[in-house]
Amino acid sequence: MAHEIRITGLSKSYGGQPILGPVDLALEAGTITAIIGRSGCGKTTLLRCLGGLEQPSEGQITIGDGRLSRRDVGYVFQEPRLMPWLTVEKNAGFGLIDVAKTSRQQAVAEALQVVGLTAAAQQLPKQLSGGMAQRAALARALAPRPEVLLLDEPFSALDPFTREQMQEHLLHLHHHYGSTMVLITHDMDEALALAHRVIVLAGAPGKIAGDFSPDLPKPVNRSSVAFFEWKKQLTDLLSGPAIHAVPQFEIQPGLQQRRIV
Repeated sequence: MAHEIRITGLSKSYGGQPILGPVDLALEAGTITAIIGRSGCGKTTLLRCLGGLEQPSEGQITIGDGRLSRRDVGYVFQEPRLMPWLTVEKNAGFGLIDVAKTSRQQAVAEALQVVGLTAAAQQLPKQLSGGMAQRAALARALAPRPEVLLLDEPFSALDPFTREQMQEHLLHLHHHYGSTMVLITHDMDEALALAHRVIVLAGAPGKIAGDFSPDLPKPVNRSSVAFFEWKKQLTDLLSGPAIHAVPQFEIQPGLQQRRIV
């Protein structure tokens, strides 16, 4: 069962320097949300707070009823971060060491199957292509069957063709597992192709500059007029000056912006 994510008054500072916030968001259970913005606007900081890798300076994050364990939240980094001495199968099952052997084997086999790596289960990371290595990292995050999956630019190091394949694969994974997913990306095409909702961060500290839900059926037709219109709207928003006080906008169907704060 996927869970809603509620973010209330979230702020993060390092050494007294504000980096992010305040941010208020409610992300619907079972959806994919993309968070985009210029470098330095706090995207990865927000994700790390969601994943428990950083503690907010202020505010609160609640996932579901607030009682989820760490295993209920999966995290995929920009790099695969596979352990080079372990096979793909053992990398995928690394987070399930304390699970009964039969259950662990079943969960790993399922994860490898859905990412398309069953045939590579006994290979070492050095034998994998970049796309295969990132699929192995996805399998490791998915094997515990997390309720929430956090992805920090997971396809940024891949060539354009492999990247698009991985984007399509992520939609398949979402359909299979039904997790609530939060994706950090610099790629507007990727955000529009994958997400039900796109959040734009801007400024220093980073605040929400845009919040919209593109009405683009999945899989997305990237050559459609609607796709290019949404991309232009994103480009216009992101190409504006990065300011410290960022008004929030919600982009409505028909590509109209409405100021909400």
